[in-house]
Amino acid sequence: MKAMLLTALLISQTVFAADFSVRSTDIKADTPMSAKQEFNGFGCSGANLSPQLQWQNAPAGTKSFAITVFDPDAPTGSGWWHWNVVNIPASTTSVATGSVPKGALETRTDYGAAGFGGACPPAGDPAHRYIHTIWALDIEQLPLDAQTSGALVGYMLNQHKLGTAQLIATYQRKK
Repeated sequence: MKAMLLTALLISQTVFAADFSVRSTDIKADTPMSAKQEFNGFGCSGANLSPQLQWQNAPAGTKSFAITVFDPDAPTGSGWWHWNVVNIPASTTSVATGSVPKGALETRTDYGAAGFGGACPPAGDPAHRYIHTIWALDIEQLPLDAQTSGALVGYMLNQHKLGTAQLIATYQRKK
C-alpha cells in the first residue's frame, strides 16, 4: 500500500510539474512586434531595442542560460541571427528592455556585430517569424567570444541544452 501511495505521489509530481516558459511585456506570441524591436539601418528606422524577457521553471541542473533571436524566414537560405547572448548566470530569470544581464556575453549577429539587431525584413515580404529562445544549459560558461558566429553559438547551445522555452512573434516591414 505504501509503495502504491508513493508511486501515485511521484506520478502526480511529474504530471503537475510546471513547464519551462518565457514571457514578455514587450512582445506577444503570434503577434506583430512594435517598431521598438525594429532595426535602425538597412532601410529600417526602429528603436532597435531588445525585448524584455522573463523565464521560469528552468530544468533541474541548469548552470547558465542563453538567449537567441532567430528569423527562419529571412531570404538567405539559412535564416538570420538577430541576437545571441550566452553565459547568463543561472540565478538570472529576466532581462530588461534594451539590456543584457550582468556577466553575459553578446556574440556576433548576422548584421556583422555583437549585440541586438532588430527586425528588418525586406520591404514587400510577408510577415517574418522571430523566434525568441531561452536556453537552459548544463555548463556555466561556453568557450565563446564576441566574434563567434550565430551558427557556432547554435551548435554549442545544442551540445549543452537541458531545455528551451520559446516565444515566437512576427514583424512585417512597412512599405
